[in-house]
Amino acid sequence: MAQIRPFVMWPDRRLLTKAAAVEAVTDETRRIWDDMIETMDAMPGVGLAGPQIGVMQALAVVDASDKRGQAICMANPRIVAASGVLREHEEASPNLPFVSAVVKRPRAVTVSYLDRDGVAQERDLVDVWATSVQHQIDHLAGRLFIHRLSRPKRDMLIKKSLKAQKG
Repeated sequence: MAQIRPFVMWPDRRLLTKAAAVEAVTDETRRIWDDMIETMDAMPGVGLAGPQIGVMQALAVVDASDKRGQAICMANPRIVAASGVLREHEEASPNLPFVSAVVKRPRAVTVSYLDRDGVAQERDLVDVWATSVQHQIDHLAGRLFIHRLSRPKRDMLIKKSLKAQKG
């Protein structure tokens, strides 16, 4: 049975650490993905990466559907193509709560990954789906959305989040 897992909170070093590549998709990998989907849906959010819940493997889930239940489970996701057209989207992270910022990313991407059966896939994603997968891949590389902002803006958001967490 899938469970909701706790989030790693900023400034935990795991959030700044590159996740390890997945050698093979196993039953344990699928259990982690199931927990990630449960955790993402409880947020609610449109994506989640392993390091966000302390799993230091290159695992991500994305579900930007209206109904839910359409999650794409990815091991070792990477962008293989991206559109030159950028799209602005308000991004946030449960690892750095109470703050968000507008980030510009490619509007469409092609992502390659291993699916739940360990089979290599390539998929084209657009709009929120594309933004979310790029956001998750950043997490797998040890980056948060704040790392795409200017230093002063990033420092201000970190300070604001930490202050809000203390109440």
